[in-house]
Amino acid sequence: MNGVTAVIRAVGVVGCGLMGSGIAEVCARAGLDTLVHEVDRTALETGRRRIRHSLDRGVERGILTSVERDNALDRLTFTTELADFADRDLAIEAVPEIEHLKLEVFAALDQTMGKPEALLASNTSSIPVMKLAAATSRPGRVMGVHFFNPVPVLDLVELVPALVTDDTAWERMHAFVGSTLGRHVIISQDRAGFVVNALLIPYLLSAIRMFESGFASADDIDNGMARGCAHPMGPLALADHIGLDTTLAVAESLYAEFKEPLHAPPPLLCRMVQAGHLGRKTGRGFHTY
Repeated sequence: MNGVTAVIRAVGVVGCGLMGSGIAEVCARAGLDTLVHEVDRTALETGRRRIRHSLDRGVERGILTSVERDNALDRLTFTTELADFADRDLAIEAVPEIEHLKLEVFAALDQTMGKPEALLASNTSSIPVMKLAAATSRPGRVMGVHFFNPVPVLDLVELVPALVTDDTAWERMHAFVGSTLGRHVIISQDRAGFVVNALLIPYLLSAIRMFESGFASADDIDNGMARGCAHPMGPLALADHIGLDTTLAVAESLYAEFKEPLHAPPPLLCRMVQAGHLGRKTGRGFHTY
């Protein structure tokens, strides 16, 4: 079979949090049969409501018609059983940025997905893709596909081949993300942080250290970059938006790989995560929400 012509029509998304729900939404809006997995019914219903709310907002803002919204909803199905992924052409993992969880998901998907040409992808923002590929019996068909939050709004996707990703799988994934989903693709080597987070996280950590040292207030740091450098938001507000737990996880992954001081998580960031002050998702971070 020519893998490039093996069109991806049936997609599975593992995880329906902020990232997974956004990925599922853009897949459904692109006309794909989209199956979404969560660990239990409560999480599944929360994710379903999140997708519906996002689609409704799209209609309110004139981005979608009500018919387009309803068609997207019709293409979405939900499950708590990974066994239902057996017929998928592609599975995209979007569980929390915790390495052992992702490894478990990839091992389970490898056992579940029945099509020999099926592709496995991770939305990881920092974990080397080769580690995930090695958890499967099909490492040549595993790669990183890193979307950005909010997925329906930000059209960038980082594509990250593992060391052993085969050319046919790569061409299929590139065509899927660029043409089927209509995303803007950039390509990164398989290094912790990839392109965007390798540049972004040291900047965020520097701002956290500045605040931690008492050099400036959170508002002044953020206003300095937003008003002085025309950034859409300041670094501490951005860290809150990303999630301080995710920011910490990416920083730890970068530091583990490169051992550079600029990647070392500041103690304040570690304590805030331990306290459950994770930013917007919990209502409290460097700012309150």
